[in-house]
Amino acid sequence: MTIRNDTVVIAGNIGNDPSRGVTRTGKPVINFRVASTPGYFDQRTGAWVEGDTSWYAISAFGNIADHAKASLRCGDPVIVVGRMKVREWEANGRKGVDVEIDADAIGHDLNKGTSAFVRRAKAGSGERSAPAAGAPESTGSGMPEGGGMPDEGGMPDEPSAAEREAWDAEGMIDPDAEPASAEADHEDELAYT
Repeated sequence: MTIRNDTVVIAGNIGNDPSRGVTRTGKPVINFRVASTPGYFDQRTGAWVEGDTSWYAISAFGNIADHAKASLRCGDPVIVVGRMKVREWEANGRKGVDVEIDADAIGHDLNKGTSAFVRRAKAGSGERSAPAAGAPESTGSGMPEGGGMPDEGGMPDEPSAAEREAWDAEGMIDPDAEPASAEADHEDELAYT
């Protein structure tokens, strides 16, 4: 049984480095898990009390997948907005429930720290992105000092031969391949989920 289309907002910490893949039509997809632990300050004891941790499987498609891969790491505090699915499963005599979120928006939780935003230029516009005020300067390698989103110069235009061979070996399609149509992308996203 699958429940779909309940929009939720969660806050938590990323439990693994996000992994990037490609759908059949060449659309980027990213997957990672987020642990969310509720808590409260108990004034009687003067201590922070944590509740049970809930784990969510997060997936995102398209530009958000590429941006998340360049921006997020294991342990980062994040806020995720998306469509929740609850899926029951049974395997090897065991039963369980997975809670999955197809992300519409992902960002760092600024209650826990700071983040520098770098806007990417639209494809084919010829514009270069300017770092936001106070954003780290580029090191020339395409990566800002101190990490974060690479500038446009750091994004490779063409995948390497090794990347193409790895995609071929894993049955994945070249991410630069143009999808057949918008409907094919939508069907592919539904098939992936």
